[in-house]
Amino acid sequence: MEYIEEQLFERFDIQKDRFAITTYESCTFKNCDFSSGRLSGAVFIDCKFISCNLSNAIVEKASLRDVSFSDCKLTGVAINTCNPSMMIVTFRDCILDYVSFEGLSLKKTEFTNCSMIRTFFINTDISGSVLANCNLENAVFQKSNLEKVDFTTSYNFTIDPEENRMKKSKFVLHSLFGLLGKYDIIVE
Repeated sequence: MEYIEEQLFERFDIQKDRFAITTYESCTFKNCDFSSGRLSGAVFIDCKFISCNLSNAIVEKASLRDVSFSDCKLTGVAINTCNPSMMIVTFRDCILDYVSFEGLSLKKTEFTNCSMIRTFFINTDISGSVLANCNLENAVFQKSNLEKVDFTTSYNFTIDPEENRMKKSKFVLHSLFGLLGKYDIIVE
């Protein structure tokens, strides 16, 4: 199996260029288009994706070990189909709409300035994570560990405290409706 280390991939297009299913270590992918492409089985270790489009990419059994995504579009990606072993990821300024994190352990993950519309956190452990300035409109939180998660700057969320573990999670006063909305109460 081929092994690729410390390379810069710029303006790569999976529809036009050959993508090797191999191990990529300390590589940077910049302005690449992986949309609707097959990344199944690839291993990414200490890699950076910058301004890439990964929308609807197939990532089944791909490994993401210490991988950062900055200014990337991952709409519709089933990240939950990746290899969960040693998965460490960070997301900054990304579009994560309709992404599934179902069943994953993503403790202490950083999500910063992300659109996470209709993102799925079902049986997910994101304890100790920070969701900074994220739009969580219609995001689904069910049976998840949200303990010590910082939601103080995120918005548009609806979370049922009865369905999730939430001990010591952080919120601001004006976001209480996102926690109490199902009770149809009025907070002034």
